[in-house]
Amino acid sequence: MLFFSGSMKTPVLLCVLLFSQSWAFEFIVDGEWESETSGPLDQYHQSGRYRRDVLTSGEDDFEAIQGNDVTVKSYKVESRITSRFAHTTVKSSVVNSGPDAQSIGFNVQIPKRAFINNFTMNVNGITFVGSVKEKTVARNLYAQARARGKAAGIVRANSQAMETFRTEVHVPPGSKVEFELHYQEMMQRKLGVYQHTLHLQPGRLVPLMQVDVYIFEPKGIRFVTSTNTMGEQFADSTKISHTKDKAHVAFKPTLQQQRKCENCTESAVDGVFVVQYDVERESNAGELQVSDGHFVQFFAPSDLSPLSKNIVFVIDVSGSMWGLKMKQMVEAMKAILDDLSMDDYFSIIDFNHNVRCWSEDLVQASSIQVDEAKKYVQSIKPSGGTNINEALLKAVQMLVRASNQGLIDPRSVSMIILVSDGDPTVGEIKLSTIQKNVKRVMREEFSLFSLGIGFDVDFDFLERIAMDNRGVAQRIFANHDAAEQLKTFYSQVSSPLLRSITIHFPENTANNVTQNRFDKFFSGSELIVAGKLQPSDLTTLQSFTTASAANMDLNIQTEADIGELDSVLGTHSHSFTGFARQMWAYITVNQLMAERSLAPTASKKRRITQRIVALAVEHQFVTPLTAMLVEGEDQGRPERLIADSPKDSKHGCCSATAPLSGRPPVQQMVYSNPPWVLPTAAPTPGQVVRPIPDHIISVDNDPHFIVHLPKNNMDVCFNIDSKPGHILNLISDPGTGVTINGQLVGSKKMKNNKLNTYFGTISIYSKKDGAQVIVGTDRIELREGRNSHSFSWGATAELVLNRMKITIVKEQHVTVTINGRISAMVLLHRVWKKHPVQVDFLGIYMSNDNKYSAQVHGLIGQFAREPNVKVYDVHDGADPKKKEATMEVKGNKLAVTRGWQKDYRRDKKRGSDVYCWFIHNSGKGLIDGSYTSYILPRLDSFLTSV
Repeated sequence: MLFFSGSMKTPVLLCVLLFSQSWAFEFIVDGEWESETSGPLDQYHQSGRYRRDVLTSGEDDFEAIQGNDVTVKSYKVESRITSRFAHTTVKSSVVNSGPDAQSIGFNVQIPKRAFINNFTMNVNGITFVGSVKEKTVARNLYAQARARGKAAGIVRANSQAMETFRTEVHVPPGSKVEFELHYQEMMQRKLGVYQHTLHLQPGRLVPLMQVDVYIFEPKGIRFVTSTNTMGEQFADSTKISHTKDKAHVAFKPTLQQQRKCENCTESAVDGVFVVQYDVERESNAGELQVSDGHFVQFFAPSDLSPLSKNIVFVIDVSGSMWGLKMKQMVEAMKAILDDLSMDDYFSIIDFNHNVRCWSEDLVQASSIQVDEAKKYVQSIKPSGGTNINEALLKAVQMLVRASNQGLIDPRSVSMIILVSDGDPTVGEIKLSTIQKNVKRVMREEFSLFSLGIGFDVDFDFLERIAMDNRGVAQRIFANHDAAEQLKTFYSQVSSPLLRSITIHFPENTANNVTQNRFDKFFSGSELIVAGKLQPSDLTTLQSFTTASAANMDLNIQTEADIGELDSVLGTHSHSFTGFARQMWAYITVNQLMAERSLAPTASKKRRITQRIVALAVEHQFVTPLTAMLVEGEDQGRPERLIADSPKDSKHGCCSATAPLSGRPPVQQMVYSNPPWVLPTAAPTPGQVVRPIPDHIISVDNDPHFIVHLPKNNMDVCFNIDSKPGHILNLISDPGTGVTINGQLVGSKKMKNNKLNTYFGTISIYSKKDGAQVIVGTDRIELREGRNSHSFSWGATAELVLNRMKITIVKEQHVTVTINGRISAMVLLHRVWKKHPVQVDFLGIYMSNDNKYSAQVHGLIGQFAREPNVKVYDVHDGADPKKKEATMEVKGNKLAVTRGWQKDYRRDKKRGSDVYCWFIHNSGKGLIDGSYTSYILPRLDSFLTSV
């Protein structure tokens, strides 16, 4: 049995125990880490320091297949990515074609965040199959192997994002060996892209070399690309096929294409194969998927205005930063400072044995201040020791002082960005004490991000202190592109869109939910929450998301059919049907690992360890606490290989990781509308149909105005025949500062020599709030000053923007209420996209109970002062179904027709009849002046005169 232990984030020592008459397996040593015999908490409590891993050798000799006189029959890589979860299989078939027994190496570069979940070998007909077990058993086998003096190997970091799995098999001449490694990982969205990276470096020509990446995203794939890093000769070797929800990226170079030159025997396949893609997002509500008794909620809103930032940059300028590191730091900081906006506040602290502040207080990021800061950074000369403790405490004090003085916008995001390349050597040097000091003074609304430059830095410490304070840590590799790495990291956190995000589910529908409370959401990233379904008769699952944006609070509802996705997955041959189950386990294990690393007591650490082991064994993940046993049998004799890692990982994967238990309960949201806003679905059999309320004014269809006159106990109607593009004023009330306007859109072509017009856009603007809601047939946009937020019709949501409350009911209607006094509902009408004449359009409905000022006017607003109306001389007309009469109103005698218009609130397809007296000629005589007086230049315009 072969024993793999440790996640891809930790080194894994490999050794061999095999008894065979003719051949043997063995692993080779290639690079080593400092030994570490005690667990992380033991080290922490005993010395106050975290022992650091130090890489001591390079990885320049990496080849996927190693050995002399080895014939590689095939090398295949297949990745199946389903809903951002990737299952990758690497297979190779090789033959020892030399005259002597020799070792054949099989090496695979694996992403650090991935978990190995299977490894098999077939050697001369003997198959070794892997399974994940508890680690204690394997450690005993490891000790036996060491006692027998067998060779050891290593899985270790060699680049920024990859680690190397290494194995060697010693086989007789003519032996055929087949290797197969499986690993799984969750795709992380960064800067609007998911990136899947495969390392291809076979080291020799391969007759059958093939890479296949299959992507299935149920909601659709927005784009998919592949980056060629291996030279122009492979430019046409990658083929991408792409449908709405599926993509296949294939790389299959011929033997001739693989050659470095026409007659060369060396392979030109040497580099990374990168696939990038993003998914379609119908709305800012996110995407809820249910499969195999599990669910995953993806949340990646866009079209929101960024929150303002308060940033303190804490920069290590000790002597070790001299030279290239400092040059790259200055280059990166200048670019980062240029990226700050006028709404941001910042300062810079640089430290060696002393701590200096560029400014003792946060300053606005004006062009003048930014230029001064860049000059300051440019002038820094590294020297001296490293006083991290005092620098971080100074940064927190700066943010606390600004907050206490009311200088920090409560909706802004406050963060400290620490950049260091070494251990503390001055002041407080005990890492545990520094961590406690910072935690004690740091407020809940602040976050700490740590960037560690190079391998000399104690990255364990930087990661712990960041995780402890709602941030993340990242290692910056000290090479030629360190400045780009710094700028890339900053770009990931430079545009926060939301604060205080919570994603929750109705009671008794879900359990074992992963982290569902997040401190911040940054543009281009994604929040993911997973869980298990509770047994029930429900056919749909709902999720509810609450968050705070730049100028409003959001409550968003998402739902998914419980059985729909499984039926779809069953029809796709290359989808990963177990994605939801494995993704839930993957997230849970990583969050538990992060929680374990911060466990305050040994007993709590043991309880968390038990949960991790149980999950990893159930879901077959090789973690720092579990191991993979690979075993086979030849003629009844067990053949075994063993590997073990004596080192525990201290790494987590998730930002702002919260404990998985003890969360305060979150109440389900209730979306409320004014009582006159009726459901728009058609009544079901047996349903009691309530009468349509009388006190409603509406404009719908072509556009038909229906005005209820309560004192006269009648409804009057008129049409407006205007042109597409014209903006008509409905409500103009300078007293309350509210104006409601509608912009017309025309049908696709004329019908009966007439081009019908409809409202395609409705604008509701509150001048006192400086806020405007623009409802279109595609999106709903909210504006306040320079802030702008956009939502689609694809989800139910409730938004609070100053005194305005906006309720979106999915694909139905939007209700806007201002200060609880003025309310309007905009109704969405969808038509068949290929309809030869009609287009999507909007209707608007308002209550007679709206509280306007005495200054209100507009095509609808003028009727807040109800005119006296007299109807007489009712007689039969040309149409026997429509009576005709004379109406006296506003000093005018009008010929009117008794007919009906439609109220579509209850039934958008057929509508409900509203009988009214119809005024011809675009309401002439009923409305003040001509309808042309109500045409305005902009959607937020008020009437000036009629």
